[in-house]
Amino acid sequence: MVAAVIGFGSAEAADISGAGATFPYPIYAKWADTYKKETGNGLNYQSIGSGGGIKQIQARTVTFGASDAPLKPEQLEKDGLVQFPTVMGGVVPVVNLPGIKPGEITLDGQTLADIYQGKITSWDDAAIKKLNPDVNLPSTAIAVVHRSDGSGTSFIFTTYLSQVSKSWGDDVGAATAVEWPTGLGAKGNEGVSAGVTQTVGSIGYVEYAYAAQNNMTFTKLINKDGQTVSPEVPNFMAAAESADWANTPGYYIILTNEPGAKSWPITAATFILIPKQPKDDADAAEALKFFSWAYAKGDAAAAELHYIPMPDAVVENIKATWAKDIKGADGKPLYVEAK
Repeated sequence: MVAAVIGFGSAEAADISGAGATFPYPIYAKWADTYKKETGNGLNYQSIGSGGGIKQIQARTVTFGASDAPLKPEQLEKDGLVQFPTVMGGVVPVVNLPGIKPGEITLDGQTLADIYQGKITSWDDAAIKKLNPDVNLPSTAIAVVHRSDGSGTSFIFTTYLSQVSKSWGDDVGAATAVEWPTGLGAKGNEGVSAGVTQTVGSIGYVEYAYAAQNNMTFTKLINKDGQTVSPEVPNFMAAAESADWANTPGYYIILTNEPGAKSWPITAATFILIPKQPKDDADAAEALKFFSWAYAKGDAAAAELHYIPMPDAVVENIKATWAKDIKGADGKPLYVEAK
């Protein structure tokens, strides 16, 4: 599937270039459209997957990279990058089973891992039936769909599977790209959404905005506290409640399998990567203006698309990081808070 691209801009306006994660593409597209109308400045964002975004910012071919898999502080230091979260959201299993409604099927982590390891191959398997005694499950073969590209969504998903399944952790592990034991690959959240929609009996995993926008059949999950939960913004928020952003170097926080009765177990933040010493000062300054605007004016749009805005205190901390760490060729901060 062709990567999704936001292309709002003209030769006369200041255009910001970015590339990476497909997880936040719906909200970045919404923000870009509104920002263009308000300021005349555009955003050219290529939704190519987190792996691609990391590579492009390391090569300095874009103003910023975007990744759902945060880089560790030592990697940020090595690459000369600043990292900060923009929004949080949930990754959800989605299925294509005629007659089954959204949220009608419940899975737990071990069963989900066994499906993705090829150990459970039919929808009427005893393990799935045990979790869904009142659902008329078909004998349809399970068609596994996973990401084919380097993906932060895959990093989140496989991190969760590694936490809940020793077999998955030992044999497959967690990464933006893994050796998938079974299934068909598709590019981007867009590709997985399309693959599941087109294949009866399939299961995939996508950022919740894609499931909601495409009216996909999501599953419920049993969380760390043993509670059955739905993918909803309050449950994403519950998973993020204990995150200590202010005291975590590089904002490196993973929100999967968090405790709490309401916590959605595959919750995540998505991140922006920008050089400490940008290739083009004006472009980097415009990118920071865009994200400052998004933090100030983009919360309602984020909520409409089922993302969680960053708390105000975290935003202030992020802006302080920009002012301290992102410098122009003259050594002065490229971001100065408007008075």
